[in-house]
Amino acid sequence: MKKIGIIGCIAAGLLLGSCTALEKQQKVGAAVEVNGQYLYRSTLDSLTVGLSSEDSLRMVQQYISQWTKDVLEYDKAKARTKSDLEKLVEEYRRALYVQAYEQQLIERHMPKAVPDSVVAQVYEQMPNRFLLDESIVKGILVVVPKDARDIAKLRGWMAKEKLDEIEKYAYQNASGYELFADKWLTTTDLLAHIPAERAEMENQLKAKNQIEVTDSLKTYVLQVTEKHLCGEQMPMEYARPEIEKIVLYERQVDFLNKEREKLYNEAIQDQKIKFYE
Repeated sequence: MKKIGIIGCIAAGLLLGSCTALEKQQKVGAAVEVNGQYLYRSTLDSLTVGLSSEDSLRMVQQYISQWTKDVLEYDKAKARTKSDLEKLVEEYRRALYVQAYEQQLIERHMPKAVPDSVVAQVYEQMPNRFLLDESIVKGILVVVPKDARDIAKLRGWMAKEKLDEIEKYAYQNASGYELFADKWLTTTDLLAHIPAERAEMENQLKAKNQIEVTDSLKTYVLQVTEKHLCGEQMPMEYARPEIEKIVLYERQVDFLNKEREKLYNEAIQDQKIKFYE
């Protein structure tokens, strides 16, 4: 027992000595100490390079005052909120681990494809979910100089969708030509190419299939071959990406709930969970 006591005293003495040495080392060159934190003269000297004596004194005083307040505030905040912050950090850590684990499960075990039959079923069951907040169109857009020749012929070819004639004319006269018969453009997409107001464009789409807009330099001729107006139900092909998101999300929620239930049942079976009365 005496031997152990002597060894303990020696260890304590060595520890105290090392702490004292470290403290002395930290104090070397220090200008200010607050709660064990040190502000060194080298830092203050670097602030006053090129300044007059009066300006140097003012700069040093301001810096010491601000540094001291920062240290005191940090220590006070740390003392009062340490447990709360540690709790938040632990909750965030747990959430990150769980999120990463669930994402791995989904990537490994969840199918990403949604069959056409399921898409059609959701589309039919939720008609009010897939309404357009702006019109969508398919068609042809030709942009020509304002004084381009034979614009009347161009209008006729576009109305009859004579692509060969339109392409020949566009090659000779157009400054812009876009055929989008196989993809949907929104009103917003159209307004990126045609100088018009949104309300005006929506009204034009409701009224007719050929829209012509002229500014100071150009004439924009749009022929609509297919359209669905604002407020109408989306075509199923257009709604498909949103339907797939809905279906996949519901599948993931169901899958993860089953995985949690499985973990719980296995833990009970393996007696990893203990209930106390």
